[in-house]
Amino acid sequence: MIVRHIENDLKEALKQNARRHGLSMEEEVRQILRRAVNEEPAKLSGLGLGSRIAERFADVGLNAPLPEWHGQTIEPVGFDV
Repeated sequence: MIVRHIENDLKEALKQNARRHGLSMEEEVRQILRRAVNEEPAKLSGLGLGSRIAERFADVGLNAPLPEWHGQTIEPVGFDV
């Protein structure tokens, strides 16, 4: 595979990333492509951003009752002096 017309700054950034990871530039690009392709099905799963965030942090343990979830409005804090 040949990719043409890559900007010089992008090419330099790829070289620096490869050097930092101890890889050849070719292997760095392979890994980037592999990650991009493997993550794509997750994006197409039909889950929206909020659902994906909730799924990611489901095990954090937020169990506090939030009145907003039950349609209750919260009064703002008053700073009257």
